[in-house]
Amino acid sequence: MVERGDVEPGDAGGRGDDPVVIVGAGLAGARAADAVRAGSAGRVVLVGEETLAPYIRPPLSKEYLAGTADRDSVDVHPVGWYAEHSIERIAGHRAAVLDRAAHRLTLDDGRTLRYSRLLLATGASPRPFPGPGASLPSVHYLRSLDDSSKLRAALAEGGRRVVIIGTGWIGLEVAATAKGYGNDVILLGRGAVPLEAAIGAELGGVFEQLHRDHGVHLGVNTQVVELEGETRSGGTRVTGVRLSDRTLIRADMVVVGIGATPNTQLALAAGLEVDNGILVSATFQTSDPDVFAVGDVANVYHPRLRRHLRVEHWANADAAGAAAGRALLGDTTAYDAIPYFYTDQFDLGMEYSGFGDLAADAEVVIRGDRHDRRFVAFWLAAGQVVAGMNVNVWDVNETVQRLIRSGVQVDARRLADENIALEDLLEPGS
Repeated sequence: MVERGDVEPGDAGGRGDDPVVIVGAGLAGARAADAVRAGSAGRVVLVGEETLAPYIRPPLSKEYLAGTADRDSVDVHPVGWYAEHSIERIAGHRAAVLDRAAHRLTLDDGRTLRYSRLLLATGASPRPFPGPGASLPSVHYLRSLDDSSKLRAALAEGGRRVVIIGTGWIGLEVAATAKGYGNDVILLGRGAVPLEAAIGAELGGVFEQLHRDHGVHLGVNTQVVELEGETRSGGTRVTGVRLSDRTLIRADMVVVGIGATPNTQLALAAGLEVDNGILVSATFQTSDPDVFAVGDVANVYHPRLRRHLRVEHWANADAAGAAAGRALLGDTTAYDAIPYFYTDQFDLGMEYSGFGDLAADAEVVIRGDRHDRRFVAFWLAAGQVVAGMNVNVWDVNETVQRLIRSGVQVDARRLADENIALEDLLEPGS
């Protein structure tokens, strides 16, 4: 475990009285601003394209979308908190030009900001449907709070035919929520099993059966080539999706969940190194020593993997955002957190910790009853746990993370044995 380096209060490693500027007012940007303010009395400016104060995204496809969480519950802080802590917000404006030589950022309204150090937390954008009809009315994408509010209003009507393109985490969560509102839900994916790329066919099958058991219609090995619409008295709207075999599936609304693309445009134009996100060190530093990047847009060097890793999950934005804020003040601690995310679908709750790339060819070991949807799955590579997923089993994720971090050799049979406490496996040679 890398220990946190010393940070001198007020030392922004910068240029005179110029502020620390954070571009991107999502969770990562907000946490970075928190950390800078905690360690420095200097100016902090938070620039965001949305007019809303920073908010967290997981509820947008879960509780908020389902109507079980209210609007205020998604805010990182109450709106007034930023002024109270002397964090300057520039909301509703996009960063247009980054001039690294001049240490100057130009906004879309022509205003310019000088900076001592700059953090790019520009996030990612939903990948648009690649065929005709991508922007038809009643075609939804899910990234922002506004997206979720509009989708919630449409789903809450109930009794509609909802077609969801994409069988990743977002697609499955929206499918579960849409079904809960009493809609007829069709979930379409290109793979043989939902989530196959993320957790493999065997465990993806658990989620496939979960959705089938709750009345979701699944179409696997399918490719949607076109979204069709027609003009009626109320205007033009989507009416169906066309598959590659020319089958037409009727739809009252379509949700597209086929991944996201990091927002690297500003970094590219400024000449920063970009490869599947902005390339940064383990302390979030780009190829420019005064420019840093964090969150969905950042491809961060991970000491454990000895290569770069881009993580889009909220836990990374939360923890890495704070770490990046400290790095802006001179902290040299290498960020080595284990990726973590969770999902809630119907009566299934799950937590996952680990390195998906290392798990790709690993042995899957199940502790518990997979068919009963109450188990812990481990991915074992060269005798070491590299990832773990607890499904409807709680208070074990911390131990799973300890197993991953320890690197101890674990016998697969003992790992699967529910009579042996997971903590006991932390001893070398167990």
